[in-house]
Amino acid sequence: MTAPHAQGLRTGAPRGTARSGQLPVVAVVALGGGVGAAARYAAALRWPTGAGGFPWTTFWVNVVGCAVIGVFLVVITEVMTAHRLVRPFFGTGVLGGFTTFSTYAVDIQKLLDAGRTGTALAYLAATLAAALAAVWLAATATRGVLSRGRR
Repeated sequence: MTAPHAQGLRTGAPRGTARSGQLPVVAVVALGGGVGAAARYAAALRWPTGAGGFPWTTFWVNVVGCAVIGVFLVVITEVMTAHRLVRPFFGTGVLGGFTTFSTYAVDIQKLLDAGRTGTALAYLAATLAAALAAVWLAATATRGVLSRGRR
């Protein structure tokens, strides 16, 4: 049995249409990711974490980013029709580059390496709980504000 896309290779169907259609999406994700990562880097420079200290900057970047994701997704899925590149640019790119769960994992490892197991576990749990709560609260609040505006 062959994969569905493999059939086109045997029949001489034009190649590259799927890839060329994805080029703008990949480009805006990359551009947005650069913007988001630069914003996160600026936050880390503005509010550095001391060695062995609780990584408040990464914590708040992730919580704020998740709250913005909650607002953004409600607006573009329930309120307005956005251009097809808005979601990949802002949602995946900017907010994906801004929020940093890889740094979160590194922060946990650094805390463990420094013998701060309790702080590492508190950070692990607090970030997950706060990020999930931020998405839910922001989405719920956005729906509430929007429903009051429609009355």
